[in-house]
Amino acid sequence: MDMRLPPDSLLAEMASLADCQRADGYACITARREHGASSVDIAQPQVAILLQGRKQVRCAQQSLAFVPGDLFLITRRCRIDVVNIPDPHSGVYLSAIVPLCAEALAAARVLWNEPLPGPGDALGKLSLEDHGQTLRQWRHALEQARYTEARLALASLVVAFCRRGHGSLLLAPEPSLGERIRDLIAAQPERDWQSRDFEQQLGVSGATLRRRLASEQASMRELIADARLAHAMNLLYTTRLPLKTVAARVGYRSLGSFSKRFAARYGLDPGAIGNS
Repeated sequence: MDMRLPPDSLLAEMASLADCQRADGYACITARREHGASSVDIAQPQVAILLQGRKQVRCAQQSLAFVPGDLFLITRRCRIDVVNIPDPHSGVYLSAIVPLCAEALAAARVLWNEPLPGPGDALGKLSLEDHGQTLRQWRHALEQARYTEARLALASLVVAFCRRGHGSLLLAPEPSLGERIRDLIAAQPERDWQSRDFEQQLGVSGATLRRRLASEQASMRELIADARLAHAMNLLYTTRLPLKTVAARVGYRSLGSFSKRFAARYGLDPGAIGNS
């Protein structure tokens, strides 16, 4: 017996999570106007369910296009260019972002007891219908605030993705020093970060810190700016906070300075996202 639901029904069920107050770790992205952003850093694996409109994504090795009913999988840290295009009839772009949290990835690694599949591409295009039953389990668990079951559903989803050749989800790569610093900043983007803060938290000297960052072709100033602006991008997409509030939450006292730096980084005015 085929347990898959019609795509329209699945889309409606996934879209209903936009109003779910218990969807911990879940984000709904909306945009009233077409817009694109360049060089967007994705820090962790995630899957997006396209609900309304269209999406175009490009990285160094791939170029993909998505329509409602597609799943957009990101299997590892990467940098992408993206264009979100609202539906011409409703004027709305809507996608559900499902972060594949560390707990779900760790559970999938424990469950997998076979030879590892190939790592596959950084980006993947899959069908919502093919994974609808597991996503429904995840959705129902969230609605009932049963977060353990929600993570188990995500672990099952990760295993299913690996079956389709996306084995890098099962790998636990050692983050670079720059990535570790970005993660620290992302946890407190409003903080006035200084080199000594990273030296203390990472257990390295200032000279070692500068030498290792130089070997990664990174600078402290760039890492702080990138992490703050990436957090701002997430807030702009997933909340309706005023631009001034977003700027303050990521450490900018001046809205003008924030907007200028955001536009220079992503090629996109922060107000163009249209959620504030």
